[in-house]
Formats: sequence, C-alpha cells, structure tokens
Amino acid sequence: KLSAKYQIMNEQTAIVIGATGLIGHVVVEVLLKDPAFSKVRILVREKTGLSHPKLEEKIVNFNDIADYTSKFGKGDVIFSCVGTTQKKVKGDKNAYKKVDFDIPVNAAKIGIENGFKKFMLVSSIGADATSKNFYLKLKGETEDALKEFPFESIGFFQPSILLGERNEHRSGEQFAKMLMRTFSKLLIGGYKKYRAIDAIDVAAAMVNESKKHNPGVHSFEYAAIMEISKGETI
Repeated sequence: KLSAKYQIMNEQTAIVIGATGLIGHVVVEVLLKDPAFSKVRILVREKTGLSHPKLEEKIVNFNDIADYTSKFGKGDVIFSCVGTTQKKVKGDKNAYKKVDFDIPVNAAKIGIENGFKKFMLVSSIGADATSKNFYLKLKGETEDALKEFPFESIGFFQPSILLGERNEHRSGEQFAKMLMRTFSKLLIGGYKKYRAIDAIDVAAAMVNESKKHNPGVHSFEYAAIMEISKGETI
C-alpha cells in the first residue's frame, strides 16, 4: 500500500531555473533520471550544450517579463535554484535583487497562471526578512513573497555551506568547505543546521519532496534535507 504522503504521478513536466548553478545542474541530472518526469525544461541565459531526450532548453532574458513568460510553458513543478554573489554584481544590491528575488517571484507569478502546482526553492539557513544581513534579509523576503502564491505545496530548502563543484571560483569558499568538512560533525543540537551539505543531497531532497503529496508551505534545514534526500519507503 502506498504512503498517503506520496501521489502517483507520471509524465510530469519540471522547470528548472538556475540550471547551470551548483545545485541546479544536479537537480537537472536527477530529474532526467527520474521516470516520474517526462520533460525537464531549463530556462537559461545562454546555451548549455546539454542534450537528452527529456530535456528542453529555452534561452531567456529574465529582465524581459514578456520573453520570460513566453518561454515558460505549462508544467507541474518549478525548481528555483538561482543565486548570485556580491562579486558578480559588483556590489550592486539592485542587481542582486533582480536575480535572487525577481527571477523566482516572477517564476511563481507565471507558474500560477500556467497551472503549475508546486514550487521548490533553494533558500538559505537563517533566511529572515527582518535580518540586518542583506543576503539573509533578501532570502527571507523572497520566501515571504512566494508564500502568497496559491501553489498546492511550496518547499524552502535552507542549506548552510554547500559542497560540490561550481562553474566559477568563489574566493575563500574552498578553504571554508575544507574546514566545514572537518568540523561539521562537531555541530550538534541546535547547531546541526549549520553543517555543510553536498549539492547532490539538496537536489535529491528537492526532487523527492516534489513527488510527495504534502500540501502547504514547508521549510527544510540540514537534518530534514538529509532525511528527504534518502527517500522514504513507499
């Protein structure tokens, strides 16, 4: 007998935004291998060179809402894995917000209009719209904005330091990763949520959660992400 938390869905269409990033590219790999999804549509700024029978690539100008809307299409689940850095936007907070806030929130607006039921977002541990930290405040504002959309279910995945191979080098991050791999297991109790986590675990958790019947808005920190990433017995 199947768990009530799961719903049998085949031939689903998933959209991935941020498909070339650390978590996004792994989400795409996981989706392409998952028989529950018959189409994986990635919205990207430039060609990726990826090829797969289930993959559909759309080149999008995310600053042009008409173009964004026309490329979006119909589907079932949205995976938002976008994110930038202060270095990439040269300290321009408005440019930062256009990526981390506008892109996912616009995806939610278009997604609701196009019949999508679920929205899975890569956020951050400590996301809080009242935070004095710009990054955490923006993540919190993004979560709050997304909560207002009537999706069947919304998942906020809130990792700490991410482990895995990025396409670009981020200053100081490799050293931080080395330290976190060494000391993460010392983080217990209330500090466990700050443990470093592999991108594949976050990606697997996002895809597994998207296949559950779990209505409402849910936030997942380290322990929950690790549990969901391993899947549950059906």
